[in-house]
Amino acid sequence: MSRTRLPRGGRRGVPPLVAPLAVLGVGAAASLYLVNTDPHQEGQWLPRCPFNWLTGLLCPVCGGTRMVYDLLHGDLAAAFHDNAVLLVLGVPAALTLYGRWLLAAARGRREPPQVGNRGALMVLSVASVWMVARNLM
Repeated sequence: MSRTRLPRGGRRGVPPLVAPLAVLGVGAAASLYLVNTDPHQEGQWLPRCPFNWLTGLLCPVCGGTRMVYDLLHGDLAAAFHDNAVLLVLGVPAALTLYGRWLLAAARGRREPPQVGNRGALMVLSVASVWMVARNLM
């Protein structure tokens, strides 16, 4: 009896575009919810940052939800105020990685692009410096 090998990274018959398009759908649904829910106001049904809740300090992505809300409403200045580093570095990096993943999936590859050790070290370094700087200000 011969065994049929499944394609690397996924199930047989599931097109590679399903995963990145599913992520896009979840992001769109979250954006639809967020566009009508102002995180700047108290009492909204949005979770508080667990790190901030436990320590009282701002983590590197604190303000990210408010930043996305402001971007959805076209207020770039307020988005920059909410989390400058995430806006200037994180958003373009995330969009680039997502675009590479979508392009790879359109070409039939199932694995998302890898950041690698250097990239992970760079992200960790920038996040650490940003966290220290924003808590000292």
